[in-house]
Amino acid sequence: MLMLGSCRHNLSTGFGDEFADTISPSKILNNKKLHLLFQYPLPMIIQSQIRCIYNCTRPIVSTTVVSSLSTELSTNSYINLMCKQERYKEALDTFNFNLEKSSIHLEPSTYVNLILACTNFRSLNYGKKIHDHISKSKCQPDLVLQNHILNMYGKCGSLKDARKVFDAMQLRNVVSWTIMISGYMQNGQENDAIIMYIQMLRSGYLPDQFTFGSIIKACCIVGDIDFGRQLHGHVIKSGYDHHLIAQNALISMYTKFRQIAHASSVFDIISTKDLISWASMIAGFTQLGNDIEALYLFRDMLRQSVYQPNEFIFGSVFSACGSLLEPEFGRQIHGVCAKFGLGRNIFAGCSLCDMYAKFGLLPLAERAFYQIESPDLVSWNAIITAFSDSGHVNEAVSFFHQMMHTGLMPDNITFLSLLCPCGSFLTRNQGMQMHSYIIKIGLDKEAAVCNSLLTMYTKCSSLHDAFNVFTYLGKRANLVSWNAILSACLQHKHAREAFRLFKLMLFSENKPDSITITTILGTCAELASLEVGNQVHCFTIKSGLVVDVSVRNRLIDMYAKCGSLKHARDVFDSTQNPDIVSWSSLIVGYAQFGLGHEALNLFRLMRNLGVKPNEVTYLGVLSACSHIGLVEEGWHLYRAMEVELGNAPTREHVSCMVDLLARAGCLYEAENFIKKTGFDPDINTWKTLLASCKTHGNVDIAERVAENILKLDPCNSAALVLLTNINASAGNWKEVARLRHLMKQMGVQKVPGQSWIEFKDQIHVFFSEDTSHPQSGNIYSMLEDLWLQMLDHGYDPCQRLDINIW
Repeated sequence: MLMLGSCRHNLSTGFGDEFADTISPSKILNNKKLHLLFQYPLPMIIQSQIRCIYNCTRPIVSTTVVSSLSTELSTNSYINLMCKQERYKEALDTFNFNLEKSSIHLEPSTYVNLILACTNFRSLNYGKKIHDHISKSKCQPDLVLQNHILNMYGKCGSLKDARKVFDAMQLRNVVSWTIMISGYMQNGQENDAIIMYIQMLRSGYLPDQFTFGSIIKACCIVGDIDFGRQLHGHVIKSGYDHHLIAQNALISMYTKFRQIAHASSVFDIISTKDLISWASMIAGFTQLGNDIEALYLFRDMLRQSVYQPNEFIFGSVFSACGSLLEPEFGRQIHGVCAKFGLGRNIFAGCSLCDMYAKFGLLPLAERAFYQIESPDLVSWNAIITAFSDSGHVNEAVSFFHQMMHTGLMPDNITFLSLLCPCGSFLTRNQGMQMHSYIIKIGLDKEAAVCNSLLTMYTKCSSLHDAFNVFTYLGKRANLVSWNAILSACLQHKHAREAFRLFKLMLFSENKPDSITITTILGTCAELASLEVGNQVHCFTIKSGLVVDVSVRNRLIDMYAKCGSLKHARDVFDSTQNPDIVSWSSLIVGYAQFGLGHEALNLFRLMRNLGVKPNEVTYLGVLSACSHIGLVEEGWHLYRAMEVELGNAPTREHVSCMVDLLARAGCLYEAENFIKKTGFDPDINTWKTLLASCKTHGNVDIAERVAENILKLDPCNSAALVLLTNINASAGNWKEVARLRHLMKQMGVQKVPGQSWIEFKDQIHVFFSEDTSHPQSGNIYSMLEDLWLQMLDHGYDPCQRLDINIW
């Protein structure tokens, strides 16, 4: 009786009492005489018992065992046995040992098994040794063995050797061609795979379903939809349109080409769908935004009860639920996933975390994560991304520390997940700690990680550190790096540095794209730098980027903000099918420069063409009404906006209406309008009303408005200065003295106004009553001449005196 471990087996071999002793599995390996059993004919029952003991022990091959294989029969049998048991390393070591010790003769079947071992073990060195041994031996490789050699070289990535074997073959079949096509496709040489497929057809060979499976995948990678349709025709013509491998490949191809209707047609004609068919179609619906169709198809799969969904199918349907923002669907499918025993699966768990995060149900996302059995790095990245994308920076950092304690090393995805979304919430010290750790583990060599650091420092208002990261990148800086640093300069109002970097970029390997141009045009608009804006416009024409809608819209905005409305209109008129951003940019430009009628006419033209306005459009037309005093028109547009947009007006719209009423002298109506709004007005809204109080000399409302401003910002210098000047204009000198004393006690100082002008690539900045400019003498002389010319023409600049004591 045979028992492993504590039990033993008595073998009566007929070779003497020494073999009648009790034999344990360990003795099998060390008994030299017992190894001789493989060299002589034995009863089948004894051979099977010995193999059973040997299989159960599964030892590592030793020199003793290999050296005992002294005959060709034993060597062939042993190698074949090892390969049958998928113990490829031992089979290859046996071949190598015999190769060094003797010129052993191997059978063709043994060669096939050895080549298969090399294929599965991905051992090119052994494969070449065995192929060389075959070439030197008397064995004439048949077609089967040659195809196995082809497959081995293809799987091991040596396409040159595979092609040599293929070209030397006197006889080929469809398997030979298919192996070569598959090898090219799997090793990233898809174009060669397509060429090989065409040569196959010209040679008179007809592809089978395996050929179609490989060549269709190659077509997907190349992205040639026309060739894909031809392949579909070949499949139908060859009669393989009802074979699963070809059908599943066609579904994946049409999904990749975003031809979901064609993919669905192929899926519908499959009579017996397998798990790959269902998974490919459900994933296709999800990837192309047909989320509800993916859920319906998943339901149909469950109703058929033929196949149990795997983790990849659940991943697709979880993604569909997340995109639909349907928590109830997600919970139900989560229950189905748990029912099928996949609740602790890594892939399904990651998708589940992502789905609950999209719902905003972060506690459920966290619970799903902790249910994953042995979460890997991808799982940790998923939960970190879930919290960081939602702005929960402390929780995301906490998960990061937990991951570190498990011994897993973060990768670039980990830091991209942390730094990009959380950049606005991280403190500079937290960011620097992460930066130090990134350097420590060597990820600072990756441009993507450095780009995220650059963005993080920008959001932390540490432009100096952002520049240090960009400088460290050096020649490794890519287009994203350049766009990030230019955007940082724009956000922090370093226009000159942005222009300098843009010029450097033009001489680098990274050429500007539409994002670069919109950023640099934004800088031109910020500075009202028309000359540089013209140069950038010329560059967009020369580079062909001017056709991009976002670039054209930015050009309109730049010209409008620089006061060149004619150029803005020219760009607008030359734009084919302008979108709402194009219309809004020009309308706002007209409004800002007091061309209210032009803005309203353009708005009416836009409405007649069927373009629906957005919030920015209404800001423009309300501002236009304010500049030309159309109070009734403004009220009409304001009410129409509430109905058309379907939501409450923003603070900006309220501020525009206050400005409209206040400019028209309706100060009490403006004050009441502020009180009736559904939210607390901000400082800018009150400042708008306060400025009009100064214009119209209304001290009572000015005092109430200033009081509201000081409640929000007790040290607001603009409110105190305006209120002081209003009282001075009204002759309330006691109140003026009190306010000035209050400002002195509070240490409030008026921030001097400034303006600038660009002249010959140089920006000149001026402050109120400034004498620091090198040409201030000439400037004031010119102002005096203008004053005298005004008097000569009969204009009295003092006909309305607004006393300003500052």
